[in-house]
Amino acid sequence: MSVIVTDAGFGRDRHREGWTDLPPDADPEALRPVLAGISAIRIAFPAFSDGRGFTLAARLRRMGFTGRLRARGHLIADQYAMARRSGFDEVEIASALAARQPQEQWLARADWQAHDHRRRLGRIGR
Repeated sequence: MSVIVTDAGFGRDRHREGWTDLPPDADPEALRPVLAGISAIRIAFPAFSDGRGFTLAARLRRMGFTGRLRARGHLIADQYAMARRSGFDEVEIASALAARQPQEQWLARADWQAHDHRRRLGRIGR
């Protein structure tokens, strides 16, 4: 069973159908002709050390994708803020990982917008 992580904490998967599943090395340009017709994309994270999914998510958002974007797989709580900044709406983790890294650890990173380095850089020199 999987656990869905959002800024509100742990929850159940309420969006079970209609996913377009992508590996982390997918070419987003191949989706451009059909992107407007896709409502939900899940990007696989085969290992927490594989950050290609963050880049893929950011590229999809820059291409105009406005649907649900989910990171799925081996992510850890420390990566939650990065997932949100790169365009993910939520993260799907295994229940075993949720037991090792409880909701409180994920919620500690849920204030990701306040700690965005780009926001801090904008304040320099003011």
